[in-house]
Amino acid sequence: MDDYIIRRCERDDLAAVVDINLLTLPEHYSDYFFEAILRELPESFIVAELEKKIVGYIMCKVEFGFSNFRKLGFVKKGHVVSVAVLEEHRNKGLGMALMVESTNGIMNRKSDEMYLEVRVSNKSAIGMYQKLGFQIKSKLHAYYRDGEDAYLMCLEF
Repeated sequence: MDDYIIRRCERDDLAAVVDINLLTLPEHYSDYFFEAILRELPESFIVAELEKKIVGYIMCKVEFGFSNFRKLGFVKKGHVVSVAVLEEHRNKGLGMALMVESTNGIMNRKSDEMYLEVRVSNKSAIGMYQKLGFQIKSKLHAYYRDGEDAYLMCLEF
C-alpha cells in the first residue's frame, strides 16, 4: 500500500468516483447525489489514489435515527452509503484504509454509531467490517434490486 494515497475527495475527483461506482457496483447513483454527499460530509468522502488516478472511494452521510444498540433513543449515526475499489487494486488494504479514514470523519461529527448494509454473499467485506468492530445486527431480506439479502452491520463508538 506504500504508493497509494488516501485523502479526502475533491470536486474534480467526482467523475472518476462515478466511473468506479458504475464499473464495480450494481447500485448506481446520480451525479447530483455524489455532489450532495461531498458537500454534506467531506471529511467522510475519501478516495484512494495511485499515480494521480482514483482507484477507490467511500462516501458516508450522517443521519438521526433510532439506535442500533439501545432499546430506546434517537442518536446521530454515520451511514456508509457506498464503498468500492477497482478490481485490480483489491486485497491491498485499501478498503480497510478507506473505512478507517471515513470512520474518523464520522467520529469527528460527534456521532454515536455507524452502520452499513452489505451483501450476505460478500464474505471478504463482512470479514473486514468485523475486524473493524462492526457487528451483524439483522438480515434485510431482498434488500438489493436483484433480490439478494443484506446484513445490517453496526459499530458503536
